[in-house]
Amino acid sequence: RQKLIGMRATVTVRGGQMVVDFSGTSGQVAGNVNTVAAVTQSAVFYSVRLLSEEEIPVNDGCFAPIEVNIPEASLLNARFPAAVAVGNTETSQRVVDCVLGALALALPERVPAASQGTMNNVTMGGQVGGKAFVYYETIGGGHGASASGDGLSGRHSHMTNTRNTPVEVLEAAMPIRVREYRLREGSGGVGVHRGGEGIRRVYELRAAAAVTINAERRRVSPYGVQGGKAGETGVSRVIRRRGGVVETLAAKASIQVGTGDIIEIETPGGGGWGVI
Repeated sequence: RQKLIGMRATVTVRGGQMVVDFSGTSGQVAGNVNTVAAVTQSAVFYSVRLLSEEEIPVNDGCFAPIEVNIPEASLLNARFPAAVAVGNTETSQRVVDCVLGALALALPERVPAASQGTMNNVTMGGQVGGKAFVYYETIGGGHGASASGDGLSGRHSHMTNTRNTPVEVLEAAMPIRVREYRLREGSGGVGVHRGGEGIRRVYELRAAAAVTINAERRRVSPYGVQGGKAGETGVSRVIRRRGGVVETLAAKASIQVGTGDIIEIETPGGGGWGVI
């Protein structure tokens, strides 16, 4: 059994059948973090397949032994008109954290610590010379460590598959300058095997823009397992050109920025594995 904020998973295995029960999960909310049952089921199936000893063909039959129970009108099985914009990108990641956390109790040598648990969605848009520009990317972070070794650093994990956006391409196409792009040293959780490092990515806007950030793991750290320490939480900031005022942003934020303002994104590190 594993409980995260707003989410609870109980995993039971009997006679070759696995039941993943999300009873006790919060009801759907007014924000955009709700998700639909299909996304929740996909995250559960992914978590189980991740721990399989051999490659399994992806079809309905291979998931027949897994039953997923999700309360109606809940965070994980929303009903219209609930908003579900980041259910696929963010809440799905936390479903994986919840299910793997439960399975870690039964499979301590197989289950890794929590990875960054977010896609760090960043969107910027505005106008330059009467022409609109829009930029959207997701940013990698730290992978959880496991019994087999340290977690990977600066990589996407679990329910995402987007690629890195090269700095040169971004700067050539958009009124955006990348001032820093590096690993966030010390963000991985300590353990016999250390969690992977997150990323620090800093943008300078060369034109006024609307900026939206949809992220997770800004308050609750990616957990370690088997005594390993948690990874660092992520943080998002805006630094205003006028006066140098620094504002720490919420995990979900929409702001207006001006020319010369700076957006800093530091992504979470992965959890550590094992007591040193």
